[in-house]
Amino acid sequence: MKLVLDTNIVVSAFINPHGIPSRIMGIVLSRKAELIYNAAILSEYESVMLRPKFSNKINTESIQKFINLIRIIGTSFNPPGSKIKLPDESDRIFYDTAKQSGSILVSGNLKHFPKERFILSPSELLALN
Repeated sequence: MKLVLDTNIVVSAFINPHGIPSRIMGIVLSRKAELIYNAAILSEYESVMLRPKFSNKINTESIQKFINLIRIIGTSFNPPGSKIKLPDESDRIFYDTAKQSGSILVSGNLKHFPKERFILSPSELLALN
C-alpha cells in the first residue's frame, strides 16, 4: 500500500502520539506502507511544523530527524500538475502526488478534496487493515 499523508496527519501525529494519525505514522515508519513524497511535500511539512503555534508541542530536532527519515524510507515522486479545481491550492501537491502515483491520500480535511476513492480519512484508512 502506498500512502501520501496530508500535513494535518503528520502534525497531529507529532502532537498526539496516541491518536489515529500517530498509528498511521507507525504503519509508515514500520514500512508496512510505502510513503510517497516529494520536495514540495517535505517543505510543507517542515514549514507548518515550525510555525510558532507548534513550538511548545513539536521539537525542532524531531522535525529534522523525521524529514531525514522520510528521505530514507519513503519514495520520491514528482507529479505533473493537474487542472482540477481545489478549494485550497496548497493541497494540489498532495492530490496530484497521490492520484498520479496510485497512492492513497490520507487527510483529516476531506472537504479540501474532491470525493474520490483514493482519498481517505485516517479512520477509513485504518479500517482497511
